[in-house]
Amino acid sequence: MNRVLLLGLFFSSGEQLSMRRITSIAPSVRRPGRFDITFDDRGTTTLSIEVIDRLHLASGGIVDDRVASEIAREESLLVVYDRALNMLALRARSSDELRKKLVQKGETAEIVDVALERLQQVGFLDDASFARQFARSKTLGAGLSKRRLKQELARKGVAAPVSEEAIAEIYEQEQIDERASIERVGRKKLRSLAKLDEATQRRRLFAHLARRGYDIDEIARVVRDLVGHVEVD
Repeated sequence: MNRVLLLGLFFSSGEQLSMRRITSIAPSVRRPGRFDITFDDRGTTTLSIEVIDRLHLASGGIVDDRVASEIAREESLLVVYDRALNMLALRARSSDELRKKLVQKGETAEIVDVALERLQQVGFLDDASFARQFARSKTLGAGLSKRRLKQELARKGVAAPVSEEAIAEIYEQEQIDERASIERVGRKKLRSLAKLDEATQRRRLFAHLARRGYDIDEIARVVRDLVGHVEVD
């Protein structure tokens, strides 16, 4: 049973106490940046300072059923929000990718959507920024082509107009020429194939460039031009 339902049942069932008094509000030891709210029945919940201010919660204050329901919802939202933040701290993600991962982990879709919307509002989740970071990294590092970049961003749930704009921006900023890029990627790969015979070099170089999404005709040109002509350091 999820957290919202459990707290809702507690506050609305039968003869259960419908009014609670807040006995203390203190910084959370387990969750830095959050605050633990303790009630006179010794129950405790953890919220952000923004929610505490918005709900006008204070030590000594009385919480009725309506506010208790809002507190329960905000506590669930904060759990998902913080979980999403931790996932973003590990690596950048698109909104769609992050949503799917959180739902797979058992979070309620409705709560996830609200939590992600709040992350977007404060700038922690931005598909355009993610697409630019991804495009820069994968173009300069892995040597992916424009076509492959679009495919990868689409797989991560980034809308086509957003990915196209991001890729165009990175190509302009970094002054990337795709013809020069495929040659650079080809030369780098070929150096690792130096001990192989030329037939194997051609086959593996072709496959390497194909996986990066380059045009077949351009791949054939680079393989033809480079194999047998690249000096090995």
